[in-house]
Amino acid sequence: MQKHYYFPQGGHPPQTDLLTDRAVFTEAYAVIPKGVMRDIVTSYLPFWTNTRLWVLSRPLSGFAETFSQYIMEVGPSGGSDRPETDPRAEGVLFVVDGEFRLTIGGRSHLMQPGGYAYIPPGTEWSLHNEGDTATRFHWIRKAYEKVDGLPVPEPIVTNEREITPSPMPGTDGRWATTRFVDPSDMRHDMHVTIVTFEPGGVIPFMETHVMEHGLYVLEGKAVYRLNTDWVEVEAGDYMWLRAFCPQACYAGGPGKFRYLLYKDVNRHMTLGGPEGSPDIAGLRDKP
Repeated sequence: MQKHYYFPQGGHPPQTDLLTDRAVFTEAYAVIPKGVMRDIVTSYLPFWTNTRLWVLSRPLSGFAETFSQYIMEVGPSGGSDRPETDPRAEGVLFVVDGEFRLTIGGRSHLMQPGGYAYIPPGTEWSLHNEGDTATRFHWIRKAYEKVDGLPVPEPIVTNEREITPSPMPGTDGRWATTRFVDPSDMRHDMHVTIVTFEPGGVIPFMETHVMEHGLYVLEGKAVYRLNTDWVEVEAGDYMWLRAFCPQACYAGGPGKFRYLLYKDVNRHMTLGGPEGSPDIAGLRDKP
């Protein structure tokens, strides 16, 4: 059975609506509710036709540091033969509405709701909407962190329907994660997963860890703890959490609470310091 995924509706609210909304931007987290994803805040990209997008996050001081995330809306006959202009960028696509033709390295794939694609850096790919209605998908981008001795991952194209979710231990399946990449595969420096909570399911402790997070609610509603605040979220809302921001949640029901999750993984922490610092190993050889 095809799952339902929320996507932005666009348009503009009437002049009679109140300004008050749930949008929050803090040092530790941000909440971009679905109600602010209107026509006036869309963006456009070079070499894409009949396409607009909502930018959910971007590398920025005091905001997301490791990734950018877009919701793409590609109209009929729209798309691109040159979608990515940064050779360092790896990407993940996740389809929430409609379908499109994705070609990676000469291989063609029909992408439908629930479809997932991992695109390695430096890969030639193209994307075209061959249908008569718009298609919408998430596009998450990150500058790949190459490690000597580890090859770059190969492309992955699949659908969440083909993957059995992994339940968290001790939860009786109330909290589960759909993993598109093997967590033990050190070639990958980011994971994009789907987290699912059954009604009443919880994260029963305040997670506080190094991974930066981007969470887009695909389905349902919950009360989320972000740093010191409890925030209500629902399908269509987006949350950004900086590294070490405490987090927990209660799934509100009556249906499942599901979100698309980005996090950076499997790499040493970048160490700061002045440029041109002396080589420590070399210093040990000196009297």
